Order: sequence, then C-alpha cells, then structure tokens
Amino acid sequence: MTTQTVQKTLDRRALDSLFAGRHTTNTFTDIPVDAKLVQAAYDDARFAPISMNSQPLRLTLVEKGQPRLKLVEHMMDGNKAKTEAAPLSIVVAYDPDWHLNMDELFPAVPGVRENLASQPENRHAMGRDNAFIQFGYLLLALRAYGLEVGPMTGIDAAGIDAAFHTENGWKAIAVVNVGHAPNPEDEQAQFPRGKRLEFSEISQTR
Repeated sequence: MTTQTVQKTLDRRALDSLFAGRHTTNTFTDIPVDAKLVQAAYDDARFAPISMNSQPLRLTLVEKGQPRLKLVEHMMDGNKAKTEAAPLSIVVAYDPDWHLNMDELFPAVPGVRENLASQPENRHAMGRDNAFIQFGYLLLALRAYGLEVGPMTGIDAAGIDAAFHTENGWKAIAVVNVGHAPNPEDEQAQFPRGKRLEFSEISQTR
C-alpha cells in the first residue's frame, strides 16, 4: 500500500495577507524601507520554481535623491510623481548572460551554458520570461514581509538601462515602488478592488 502525504496549506489569514487582503499601492507613508527587508524577501523568493533554475532576475534598488530623479525621467507621466515620492523604488531586470551561471545552477544537464552561448535571441526570451516569473514571486515575498508594493511596466526600458545598466548589461522589464503602508492622506493611495475573473472564465479541461 502506498501512503500519500498531502502538505498542509497556509491558513486563510495567511493567504489573504498575500492575495485577496492586499491592494496595489500608489503612494506610501514616509517610513524608509531597509534594503535588508528586500534581501530577506528575495532570499525566500529565489527558491520558487522557474525553468531550469535559470535565475535571470536582477534588481537595482534606487534610493531617493539624484538616482531616483534619474529613474523618474524614464517613467510614464502617470508614474513619475509616485515613483519620486516612494520610500524605495526597485528596477526589475534580467541578465542577458544568465546562462553563464548554468553549470552551477543546473548541473543535472551538462552543456546548457555552451548550447545557449550561440543563441542570443533564445537567451533573451528565456531570461525575460523567467525574470517576470521571479518578479511575481518577489512581489508576494515582499508582501509576506509586511511591505506594500506598486509594480509598473510603464517605463522607458532603454532609457533606464542607459542610466543604470551600462556596466552590467542588464535589461529592465519593470519598476516596483515599495513602502510599509499606504499614505492615509491620499484617497488614491489604493484603489477599490477591481473585478477578477472566475476560474470558470479562464480554464478549460480536455
């Protein structure tokens, strides 16, 4: 007889703290965000599954001041003011040369690094796709550590790369503003909950 073990799920309160109980945040209180909290969130999120354990995600933490103003220049108009005011902004990117780590990250399949060395288009597509997956995990991890997040893809990625990534060649895909709580003085700090599609609307069984 085979005994199957079913892992326990998080309780409803814990699930709500990650999903239904939280909102995208536009403006925050002024409490600074310690980079160690972001590191702790990443340290957990990095264990979530992605293709071949490729780990292409890269992060640039942008503090207030001149670096933030450089970032704001490359945001869509509707995202400029809230990015300038956020306690912390993070440029989310991927490394086009993520394959250089594959001997260490995915030793189960030898030769991945060499095979991808001559496939730049494939590397970029895989790096971008898997970085977005990792970004999703990171957002939940930041929430798990009590932070509020405001992710945005309304960016001039090439401009951000020219400002922040000339030395390492990373490619920006998004920016996320991070804070401890929504600004209680701003009625638009968090919008009312929008509709979500039901499982029956997005699934099929064959």
